[in-house]
Amino acid sequence: MSSRADRRRHERGGSGPPPRRDPMVPIYIGLAVIIVLIFAGFGIMSWIQNSQSAAQQSFVTSTPTPGPTASRKPVVLEPTKTLGKDTFKIALNESADLRSGGRGTAVDGVPCQSMEQAVLHVHAHLSLFVNGVQIAIPRNVGIVGAITGVCLYWIHTHDNSGVIHLEAGSAIPPNGGNYTLGNFFDIWGEPLSRTQVGPFKGPVTTFINGSQYNGDLATIPLRAHQQIVLEVGKPVVPPPNYTFPPGD
Repeated sequence: MSSRADRRRHERGGSGPPPRRDPMVPIYIGLAVIIVLIFAGFGIMSWIQNSQSAAQQSFVTSTPTPGPTASRKPVVLEPTKTLGKDTFKIALNESADLRSGGRGTAVDGVPCQSMEQAVLHVHAHLSLFVNGVQIAIPRNVGIVGAITGVCLYWIHTHDNSGVIHLEAGSAIPPNGGNYTLGNFFDIWGEPLSRTQVGPFKGPVTTFINGSQYNGDLATIPLRAHQQIVLEVGKPVVPPPNYTFPPGD
């Protein structure tokens, strides 16, 4: 009768000792997992960078030239120059945000920070007309503390020229989509609809780059050199054609 050891050797198909497992196998598996994770990490970083780049490009791409309804003579935008009637009367050291606007906490996910950000830096322009009279967009919208400089929202104004500064820490807005005119008005704390702009009520006619726009005002994107004109009431005047300073 064969012994148990003989039967085991027979089952293994030979008389030699059982094969020994390579002690390095777990190490090889661990190294393979690490390599896969490294490549996955690089892939995720590349995807984030590409997404940021694509989003940034969508904001800095030149906007269309003014449409046929725009005034022919261009208006040169100059820093600190007041365009329109200074109705809001914001002092140099005051913030333009009203009680319902930005007071330092995030608005629409847009933060208020101690320094301007430069990941995305573009300028758009906003004009407001009420019954045919231009009203100046006030300085210091989105700047809490103004001269004392408590904080600045990524979307703000510095003067009465109507230039909206979009200086964001990310090319991808916190809530996705675009940085919009609605974000600006939410930070400002003023209403924006088809029947009211700020304290001014009446039917609102809108132009973007000289062409009439009939969509949702809050979703208008703030892009490089975008020219947005809001006209409350009558008469509706030809939208201005603005020229941004060289290198802006």
